[in-house]
Amino acid sequence: MVAVGGAAYVFLVVVLRLSGKRTLSQMNAFDFVVTVAFGSTLATILLNKDVSWAEGATALVLLAALQLLVAWASTRWRWFRRAVTSGPAVVLRNGEIRHDVIRENRLTESQVQQAIRSAGFGDPSRVGAVVLEPNGMLSVIGRDSVGDGSALPGETEDA
Repeated sequence: MVAVGGAAYVFLVVVLRLSGKRTLSQMNAFDFVVTVAFGSTLATILLNKDVSWAEGATALVLLAALQLLVAWASTRWRWFRRAVTSGPAVVLRNGEIRHDVIRENRLTESQVQQAIRSAGFGDPSRVGAVVLEPNGMLSVIGRDSVGDGSALPGETEDA
């Protein structure tokens, strides 16, 4: 078990390094599923005597290949990207909370306020936008930093 476990761990690290930075970046839902699958596969290799090291290694390579395929396809086809990842959503604009967007994304007003405070703002009216990013993080942009708003969802065709 120690030899197989050690070899599987080293192999997983190599596969993750070869699959690129995106595999380990801040995760959207698809990346989270792949990460959990990697962990589950490694655990199965370690704990299940019926699974050979070669079968486990094949499973790890398959997961990495599928993740690379999805990443490749999502950079080429917008419809595919929208199918596997969620887009950003503006939950506050010009100091006004957008309650419909908050409900739609299962957030609470207090979560938005916490993000505003964490960004160093005590008054939402000083905030130009709060964006719920595809990875679940809330980005807070001060009123003075919004500029023309072209980086905000809904301001460009690709959002």
